[in-house]
Amino acid sequence: MLPFLMQMRLDDATEEYTELIKKIVKGIENLSRLREEDIEIGVTPKEAVYREEKLTLYHFQSTVQKQLRTPVLIVYALVNRPFMVDLQEDRSLVANLLKLGLDIYLIDWGYPTRADRWLTLDDYINGYINNCVDFIRKKHDLDKINLLGICQGGTFSLCYSAIYPEKVKNLIVMVTPVDFQISDSLLYMRGGCTLGAEALDIDLMVDCLGNIPGDFLNFEFLMLKPRQLGIQKYLDFPEIMHSEDKLLNFLRMEKWIFDSPDQAGEAYRQFLKDFYQANKLIKGEVTIGDKQVNLGNIRMPVLNLYAEKDHLVPPRSSIALERYIGTTDYTVRSFPVGHIGIYVSSKVQRDLPPIIANWLNARE
Repeated sequence: MLPFLMQMRLDDATEEYTELIKKIVKGIENLSRLREEDIEIGVTPKEAVYREEKLTLYHFQSTVQKQLRTPVLIVYALVNRPFMVDLQEDRSLVANLLKLGLDIYLIDWGYPTRADRWLTLDDYINGYINNCVDFIRKKHDLDKINLLGICQGGTFSLCYSAIYPEKVKNLIVMVTPVDFQISDSLLYMRGGCTLGAEALDIDLMVDCLGNIPGDFLNFEFLMLKPRQLGIQKYLDFPEIMHSEDKLLNFLRMEKWIFDSPDQAGEAYRQFLKDFYQANKLIKGEVTIGDKQVNLGNIRMPVLNLYAEKDHLVPPRSSIALERYIGTTDYTVRSFPVGHIGIYVSSKVQRDLPPIIANWLNARE
């Protein structure tokens, strides 16, 4: 006969195993009922109002009668799709901002192909973003609009606002890299912020590959936290698959993570070399086309939002912004989440949209 304690452990293990099997069986039933449309992302109603090559500018349908007069243009990163800001009905920054009376536009960069190999940051910032801003200005008969830049899109928005301050009324940046010389950040080191081309030879990569594959960037991001992002979440999957809501949340997130467009080679080359490796943004040495980027030209009100546990854009990189811009109307707010949590955390989605809406309303 087994000792009493050992018997208890065996009983506990048997019970846990039985419960796990029940969850797996229920999870298989849930999976068997799922359809592709059940894990659709970017669900808030919207209309394509402007197209240019691969780019689509969307205008979201208002959900309230009274809107803020000045619309907001969301500029997302080139990496991944922009619909993390509209992941699902109950976790949508866009939907929550609409409910608070904001008029929202969003740039969808699309999927670059080999034909876009030679697109540069000049094309993206002085071309696409500027054309979208001008379209919105003309449609609303306004001199200036509001910009909300996210991650790399925030860096683009900083560059744009420094070049065209006369077109930007208020600037909001979220989890945005500013100072790229953060030597204890794995992503920044992999990009070459410490060793430059000795860490990563961008010229060789672009010359060989042309466009940078989205799968390469996905693998790079996953390897920053290989156990948590590459193994543990799948080991934990049987524990959540019995819950239809948790299962759908998981699958929507996976769909977004692995929907990674390729990166236009020349734009990627300049961004990695000038921003990561040479840290030219805060030095005032970035040139976009024939235009110099001087952050001191940013004199419009600025709201800087960052995530305290962000492993992709370290807080120190974001909060450095205050030292380089020219505005006296500067607000910074942080949230105790990671890079993705700032979009999807239920607590952040409760607190963040009112912060943005109230901040803009006070400057309307």
